[in-house]
Amino acid sequence: MLGVVPSPELVSDAVADRLRLFLERMRAEAVEYGPDAAAMIDAGARTLVGGKRLRARFCHSGWQAVARFSDRDAAETTAVWDVCAALEIFQSAALVHDDLIDNSDTRRGRPAAHRALEGSHVDAGWSGDAAAFGRSAAILLGDLLVAWSDDLLEQALTQHPLADAVRREYARMRRDVTVGQFLDIAEESAWSVNSADSHLERALRIASLKSARYSIEQPLVLGAAVAGADEEQLRALRRFGHPVGMAFQLRDDVLGVFGDSAVTGKPAGDDLREGKRTVLVALTRAGLDISARNLFDEMLGDPDLTAEQISFLQATIRASGALHRVESMIDDYASAADRALSGARLENSAVGDLRDLARASTTRSA
Repeated sequence: MLGVVPSPELVSDAVADRLRLFLERMRAEAVEYGPDAAAMIDAGARTLVGGKRLRARFCHSGWQAVARFSDRDAAETTAVWDVCAALEIFQSAALVHDDLIDNSDTRRGRPAAHRALEGSHVDAGWSGDAAAFGRSAAILLGDLLVAWSDDLLEQALTQHPLADAVRREYARMRRDVTVGQFLDIAEESAWSVNSADSHLERALRIASLKSARYSIEQPLVLGAAVAGADEEQLRALRRFGHPVGMAFQLRDDVLGVFGDSAVTGKPAGDDLREGKRTVLVALTRAGLDISARNLFDEMLGDPDLTAEQISFLQATIRASGALHRVESMIDDYASAADRALSGARLENSAVGDLRDLARASTTRSA
């Protein structure tokens, strides 16, 4: 497959195949746990259905970009598909916990995991608080998905000569995104005791940790590490991946406020109801006078915002110039990423795929 850029469908199919085989093994090993545990395994499997497979695509592209420069045998190179699948499982774990933290009812147009587990409690006719069960079970389901992710990663790295380097990068990814998610929820409260001048810097740090590295840069580097990338190649991929990741998160921030719920699968203006202190919010506040800023702060984070109030906040963001500035930042990050690939010692066909992925990640509508 060297020299052949895989289509999104090929990546999705390959990852789905790895996940199917893995889940068959998990179900077989879980028989001794009884039927209630089987229901949890099924809940975990449902979280792995759908999605853009973005991390898997970047991981495979990272591998593709350097594999022809390495002397890897077939058994070693096929390990990348298991690493791709492991990333998708970890992403599902993050989404289960993220929806719980954000009190989100839906994910990909379906009930979020804690809501689905709540529903299973009701359907089974169990006693007690179904909502409390759903929340508690979702915490454990997320933990199980993290364990599955580690299991599949170790399967990929069995007897792989570069296993230590891949493990180090994977461990760093897990730490970064966990701390980034903590900083994200902390900022919803901490912003009020920090100077307004620091809000943009703090929001950019969160975007880097929870998204730019985790969603783009580290999957790229993981794939390249599986293929035996040298330090020069890894630096080039990091210089490309991080700005793409920043643009990806800024696009996510825009969609969280202005996205079409029919496309995103999430209620319109969800980030406003959740009180996310994003780059978009930091720039909005900086562009408002004191009275308008106070009103904006008072409304932001109210879970009961009406459609009219959401529209008012959207208009405020536009009028402040923040939306225009964020769109300009997205363009600047995309340009920086494109420049990072110029002259890099990477497979030419894979460079084209990386550029296509960057465009798709930064211009998406969902």
